[in-house]
Amino acid sequence: MTVPSLVVEDVNVRFKQSVILDHMSLDFADGEFVSIIGTSGCGKTTLLRAIGGLLPEATGRILLHGQPLNAPDPRVAMVFQHFGLFPWKTVEQNVAYGLDVQGRTDDDGNIDRLLGIMKLEDARKKYPYQLSGGMKQRVGIARALCLEPELMLLDEPLSAVDAITRETMQYEVLGLWERQTRMNALLVTHDLDEAIIMSDRIVVLTGPPARIVLDVRVPIERPRQLAGIRSHPAYLPLRNQLWDSLQGPEAARAPSGSSQESAA
Repeated sequence: MTVPSLVVEDVNVRFKQSVILDHMSLDFADGEFVSIIGTSGCGKTTLLRAIGGLLPEATGRILLHGQPLNAPDPRVAMVFQHFGLFPWKTVEQNVAYGLDVQGRTDDDGNIDRLLGIMKLEDARKKYPYQLSGGMKQRVGIARALCLEPELMLLDEPLSAVDAITRETMQYEVLGLWERQTRMNALLVTHDLDEAIIMSDRIVVLTGPPARIVLDVRVPIERPRQLAGIRSHPAYLPLRNQLWDSLQGPEAARAPSGSSQESAA
């Protein structure tokens, strides 16, 4: 039996009188790209932040390759929705920030490589106020990947960019993830197409408190292109299944020929 690389076991998060996560448990296979979708306020971002060690009040167990995650950890990198760049640092300095904090040097040339992949070479000496929204997000993603993390957490990182930039960034993120050996990625998104394009598996939450109403694999081979996915025979049944699951657990029905695991 394969041992999961990331284990979320019986995790609880409460804010004052509100229960956000209640005995949440999930396993993630090694190198898996998983999307979490769900209704607004259901606990998606709270789950991501708990996994990232950003919620000290969380109880339960979170393990990455058998080692606990209960505080920010150098094995984990997180990309936030609103960039999180330091306005007084240049693009190059922002990308290098994580390495600097960990006292690491860029011996492998990751900074230059990522600036090239993200098409930021000409902007390396610019400051965040000089960048477009899409460029800022590329800087945030490059900063996370520069650490070569074992786990990358993505909290709606593409929601603030235009549709064309978003589609381009989806492929860039996927390409970078595929180059990283055994790296897990966990994406929170509201976009069903984005979840289908990027994921090996999609988890649907409702709440609060957060409950898993659908846990389904994406039965579409990689590599994927948006046009090809929408014409794939599995696309529409899967999208309908995801949409139905967001309306309530009783509406979630597995399409013929797809694999499904669901839990209340």
